[in-house]
Amino acid sequence: MNDFEDIQDLVQVTHRIATAGQPTKEQLESAADRGYEVVINLGLHDADYSLEDEAAWVEQLGMKYIHIPVKFDAPSMADLTRFLNAMSLHQDSKCLVHCARNMRVSVFISLYQIIANEMTPEEGWLHVNSIWEPDVVWTQFFNDAIKAFTNVVRT
Repeated sequence: MNDFEDIQDLVQVTHRIATAGQPTKEQLESAADRGYEVVINLGLHDADYSLEDEAAWVEQLGMKYIHIPVKFDAPSMADLTRFLNAMSLHQDSKCLVHCARNMRVSVFISLYQIIANEMTPEEGWLHVNSIWEPDVVWTQFFNDAIKAFTNVVRT
């Protein structure tokens, strides 16, 4: 139960991007063994599910750690912008992106792929819905982000 494939809610999105819920230390070690170079955590450090000293552990394993704490009840465009910048900076790296249960991440990774013209908004929303059914806050955030970022990128 501590191998990479056992990470809660794991989804292999592309050959270089996997998304998931909170991994254990052993699962992070397995990710490093599989060539993952970057771990992006959208969860909160002080939550019950969080891994103590995750940043130190990830860096000890030779991977880069990026923490973008996204409040589940209040995702922001600033959070998304930080995420998009992190993904852009590491676009050639193998990335594991996680939060508590892959809910926040499913929205953020779908928006990343939509903005990068790798999927349509409809495909992105289907991806999100394959993981969970977003509430009104996340539905509005998704729609607002599509409007804000696709107008910038596509015009």
